[in-house]
Amino acid sequence: MPNDAATAKIAIDPAVLARAAARDAEINGHPARIEPLGEDKFTPDVLKLTADMKAAAGIPPNGYVPEFFGIMLHHPTLFKAHSDLAMVLMAGNTLPTRDRELAILRVGWMTGAPYEWNAHVDMAKRLTNITPEEIERVIIGSTAPGWSAHDAAILRAVEEMMANAMVTDETWAILAKAYNDAQLIEFPILVGQYLGVAYLQNSIRARLMPNQIGLSAR
Repeated sequence: MPNDAATAKIAIDPAVLARAAARDAEINGHPARIEPLGEDKFTPDVLKLTADMKAAAGIPPNGYVPEFFGIMLHHPTLFKAHSDLAMVLMAGNTLPTRDRELAILRVGWMTGAPYEWNAHVDMAKRLTNITPEEIERVIIGSTAPGWSAHDAAILRAVEEMMANAMVTDETWAILAKAYNDAQLIEFPILVGQYLGVAYLQNSIRARLMPNQIGLSAR
């Protein structure tokens, strides 16, 4: 849960923010590398999947199909498999939603992924008690002041896996105080899934959804 330290403003290195702005320009300043298929390709299954994923993300039905889905329809078999796993992690997850979103946000920031970062900033604020101040702390990572030992371990586990492809014994022990075996299995799968999403969305230069601002989102 947030505490007084977690709600205090912190200063982010201006160089970090400058790199984020350059990254936004690198990805969002150019057209997507693959054009989305048109609405005539949106089958009832695609529309149902869109509705299910919006529901899992706490978004009311609005008829909008993200361009990213239209791009994924170029590979429908992979799109279904990719989406099935995403639904398990979003709607059938065993991890607390707050923990899931902290982990995804750290992945999104470390990979400089404007689409993933902004989508999950919005989702974290909509579905959890994560505050804008905590979102800024995610930018600094596990060493930022104000985290509980558990929250810091979530962020540190992401950092360790991205640096050395595994969680250290020390961090694992902290997570294991709160997680059962199923959750300990799910956590690295979650990180791997959203690392892959970031690689994909960055590489195809997925366009931001309406009213999104990329890595500037808080």
